[in-house]
Amino acid sequence: MTTVYTTSNAEGPIDFINMYDLEEMAKEVIPKGGYGYINSGAGDVFTYRENERAFDHRLIIPHVLKDVELPTTEVTFMDEKLRAPIIMAPIAAHGLANMKGEEATAKGVADFGSIFSISSYASRTIAQIREAAGPEACQWFQLYMSKDDGINIDILAQAKASGAKAIILTADATVGGNRETDKRNGFTFPLPMPIVQAYQSGVGQTMDAVYGSSKQKLSPRDVEFIAKNSSLPVFVKGIQSEEDVERALSAGANGIWVSNHGGRQLDGGPATFDSLQYVARAVDKRVPIIFDSGVRRGQHVFKAIASGADLVAIGRPAIYGLALGGAAGVKQVFEFFQKELEMVMQLAGTQTVADITQAKLRANHYI
Repeated sequence: MTTVYTTSNAEGPIDFINMYDLEEMAKEVIPKGGYGYINSGAGDVFTYRENERAFDHRLIIPHVLKDVELPTTEVTFMDEKLRAPIIMAPIAAHGLANMKGEEATAKGVADFGSIFSISSYASRTIAQIREAAGPEACQWFQLYMSKDDGINIDILAQAKASGAKAIILTADATVGGNRETDKRNGFTFPLPMPIVQAYQSGVGQTMDAVYGSSKQKLSPRDVEFIAKNSSLPVFVKGIQSEEDVERALSAGANGIWVSNHGGRQLDGGPATFDSLQYVARAVDKRVPIIFDSGVRRGQHVFKAIASGADLVAIGRPAIYGLALGGAAGVKQVFEFFQKELEMVMQLAGTQTVADITQAKLRANHYI
């Protein structure tokens, strides 16, 4: 007998103070297996926890008498005007959190005025996600590569036809991390993955099986393949070292995405924020840098940009907003980060996002 997966159908404003409250509230409306998949990290969750703690390693210096009032968070990135330097990270199966799935998330992000990243493992088709967001919305597409290049070419063609402005190659998930919460819950995906249906149904599959059906042996040739077959900018996601920066850029990557997959892959690895300074130094402004993992506060966004990131991507917080408020909840989460960032900017004496890039953080010697 097949069990029907029933989750939230919420749509509307949420009453919350911060992202930690939102996380606890979402636990009450997302089914246990789905919440465990979204919320958990790998192994001992050391890296998962370090992602948040690492922001305390560097301190924002308050500044006064800087002639700052009503700071603006607006930025232009790849000719796109964004309301803030905050975008949506690619996350699988939004339908686990809300029955409207990626359609609601994409609409919320578009209504806010930012970029939505479509996951290959979405629970909606590329066309459905595009339609929900509207023709003017900026969307990127994240590719988990198939072992069959013909399938890869077809998926890239779909993404390009839908108006995707860039391709994200997630390179740090060629095998599933040790996600013990999923094992305890006996979690398997209850929803289809229509974008990759040519090689993976999704339904009834563990995360290990999903990753096992995709390509494990990634190399610089895959960056070249994606660029050739999409004619779109390629961001390589999962970079945490200087060596990988050079490998990706030598292959023609147009951007570097600093991420440890939200602490869901290699436990015992560094926090993404601790890796950012090394990556930024290696990139040396040759290409843009996107940053994610552990972002829960406006000050985290500020610190990431001051440390070399051009854009900051959020993941779990937006999914919690989706669960509790649908498209409106997602927009509200983005507004939360924007408002906190504006407050931090005012107190740090920075009028614009460009000013943040010039801000000097102080090392915290007390932890």
